[in-house]
Amino acid sequence: MSRFAIRHRTTYRYTLPVAFAPHVVRLTPRAEAAQCLSRQLVVTPTPLAIVDETDEHGNAFSRLSFGPALATELVVDSQLVVETKAPPELGSAPPLAALPWPAPPRDSLALFRATEPDPGVSSLARELSNQVGGAPLAFFERLCRYLYDHIERGLRLEGAAQTPQQTLATRRGACRDLTVLYLAVCRALGVAGRFVSGYQGEEATPDGQRHLHAWPEVFVPELGWLGWDPTHGVRTGAGHVALCVAPLQAGTLPIEGGYYFSGSSITSTLDYSITFEPA
Repeated sequence: MSRFAIRHRTTYRYTLPVAFAPHVVRLTPRAEAAQCLSRQLVVTPTPLAIVDETDEHGNAFSRLSFGPALATELVVDSQLVVETKAPPELGSAPPLAALPWPAPPRDSLALFRATEPDPGVSSLARELSNQVGGAPLAFFERLCRYLYDHIERGLRLEGAAQTPQQTLATRRGACRDLTVLYLAVCRALGVAGRFVSGYQGEEATPDGQRHLHAWPEVFVPELGWLGWDPTHGVRTGAGHVALCVAPLQAGTLPIEGGYYFSGSSITSTLDYSITFEPA
């Protein structure tokens, strides 16, 4: 077992006073990822209400409602103490059908299996699958190492994930780009996969700072959801703490909301800091 203290402080600043629309905050660890020993969410200005809910994918989130008061700054400060454990070894896994996998007639994971066919993605999927004789667990490991070895990794702090085609063409990407590409390759072989947003505190980062991290999980019959981290070339472990999952990145944004202002134009800035330390 490992225990970590995680603090994630996000600050939005505005050049004009604004009133805040409702916000959704997805900064609560998933139950299967970690046991949350303590959790504190402090928001400034103080919301009229904070309501904790759970979405259709089992993600816990907080819904914030604000009054009409104006402010030039919004601070969301999340502090957690969590206990995690390493996933079980896969050496004793039961026999699995070779890839590709056909979708079941009544597919409860259809959203996580949906993909847009692409020749480059399909070619890579076939190539790597053939290298391991269609063995699923060996394929997931091989794909993780392939992306780690062949894609130049870097930080890109803003913007949505690239398409799989962009990442294959440029051979460069951030963690969310490698995650989207990993999922596309797996889905090309009929494997259900989901985008995971969370924290990781054991592997190094390009700038030495902690950032929100992304990695893929795939669904394996008899074993459930299994995670790999192609950004670091490893299986996910005790140092990975998942916050939320969804078929696409858009469903995992840590903070969503809006604001109102009077005037012709406004500028906003975003600053954040994340610490992930043994507790």
